[in-house]
Amino acid sequence: MKRTTIYLEAALHQALRMKAAETQRSLTDLINEAVRQLLAEDAEDLQAFRDRAAEPVMGYEAVLKDLQRHGKL
Repeated sequence: MKRTTIYLEAALHQALRMKAAETQRSLTDLINEAVRQLLAEDAEDLQAFRDRAAEPVMGYEAVLKDLQRHGKL
């Protein structure tokens, strides 16, 4: 573990303390979980960008024409 100092808004700190008490978990556990979830979401987004990198690029007008051609506009 690495020690760090963070500054929370008073309302967030209070809510976090209440959550910790209700779940019988430490503030550290809750903060670590929140950060992990945030980083996992970023990793998913980055993977989606990598997965779609080879897709053909369509201009705005081409997209509109395609939607009209398929009766979606």
